[in-house]
Amino acid sequence: MTDDIKPTDNFQPDWLLVESLDLEAQGVAHRADGKVVFIKGALPFELVSVNVHRKKNNWEQGMVSAIHQESSQRVRPGCPHFGLHEGACGGCKMQHLHVSAQVAVKQRVLEDNLWHLGKVKADNILRPIEGPAWGYRYRARISVRHVRKKGTVLVGFHERKSGYVADMKECPVLPPHVSALLLPLRALITQMDAIEACPQIELACGDRVIALVLRHMEPLSDGDLALLRDFAERHVGVQWWLQPKGPETVHLLDEGGEELSYDLPEFGIHMPFKPTDFTQVNPHINRVLVSRALRLLDVQAHERVIDWFCGLGNFTLPLATQAREVLGIEGSEALVARSRQNFKLNQALAHANKSLAATKFAARNLFEMTLELLIADGVADKWLVDPPREGAMSLVQALADLHQQKRDPLNHPVTAGAVGWTPPKRIVYVSCNPSTLARDADILVHQGGYRCALAGVVNMFPHTAHVESMAVFELEG
Repeated sequence: MTDDIKPTDNFQPDWLLVESLDLEAQGVAHRADGKVVFIKGALPFELVSVNVHRKKNNWEQGMVSAIHQESSQRVRPGCPHFGLHEGACGGCKMQHLHVSAQVAVKQRVLEDNLWHLGKVKADNILRPIEGPAWGYRYRARISVRHVRKKGTVLVGFHERKSGYVADMKECPVLPPHVSALLLPLRALITQMDAIEACPQIELACGDRVIALVLRHMEPLSDGDLALLRDFAERHVGVQWWLQPKGPETVHLLDEGGEELSYDLPEFGIHMPFKPTDFTQVNPHINRVLVSRALRLLDVQAHERVIDWFCGLGNFTLPLATQAREVLGIEGSEALVARSRQNFKLNQALAHANKSLAATKFAARNLFEMTLELLIADGVADKWLVDPPREGAMSLVQALADLHQQKRDPLNHPVTAGAVGWTPPKRIVYVSCNPSTLARDADILVHQGGYRCALAGVVNMFPHTAHVESMAVFELEG
């Protein structure tokens, strides 16, 4: 038992001291024989009793049954549907922990991953990026289920560890005007002929529009279409999109109306998007994230920058307000075409004294990068890397291989075209998975000639165990 814990005088042998939280927001404790116990609902530094429901040779898993010494960071959950009880919503896992403590847990997860998986320690820790803890979720996939036994339609997230849909009447992590639609949506689906054929609604909020994408497994009747149009008329800003099959079939119910978009006011950038496009769930944090990433990249007016995994241009277009030249690279020709459209739109919107830099976009399979492809994309002073959960291993490995060739050309014949090629002086890496960030940091630091100058968390998803982060790598020498 650690020195800073003072258990109650009546401490019982079967009580457990919770030491930490894991990535599933379960408390982690050890029995006297060293066996690990994962405890749902328990927080660090609490003394608890546990109902064990799963046992293995080296670990057990259970649910807290009593708290004998409560954490000072335990708070009352802000949502009535949160909890460990049957039927509780599974969308959040940390509402019982103070939001500042949530951030501290995520920071520890990031540092532990960097060290234990990558043997990398940042020179300095960045201050966490934080924002509103409630009403932040501007994107969500909500399940729809007609429950005949209950005589009702449920619209919401799944129950914890279950395929059932939670009986939700509100959701405080959604914007209030979106949360207020949950019950009206239940009433809407109840009236539809396709009550059994609409399994989900995907929502995406822009700055002024709420896009609702209705997945329907059979053609909608004229009566159902009329119900959707009436719903949109009665709820300001709602825009219906229909999805009869795969994502490529998504289309507006009725053309016209305001576009779905968000702005990055600091850079004068306007970003139109479609509801099925990838955009950040939390627009408040995204604005701060873009601002800090560019500030850390410290782009100068004479520099060339590559934005790897550029998406719709979330970082590329702000970079174009600062650099001499920007190259945005993504894996899909269709997405690259959308990026070009967004660039042309913003180029037309830009004031004469703040025109955007020369910006190009290219499609590349970033999970099969080679030294030759890396060289072909040209020398860049700085890189911005924002990969999906899989990380950017192929990209950073190609960079590290070039470094090894240049350092030891006798044993590593220099690839044609590599003469005169220089690596970026600085890389800002935005990550949504601390384990793949740690793996890529290992390559950059131990093979690529970089040091990890800065690292810190981005609390993009308050009340969940999801860890977003940012790291800065500086070229040694």
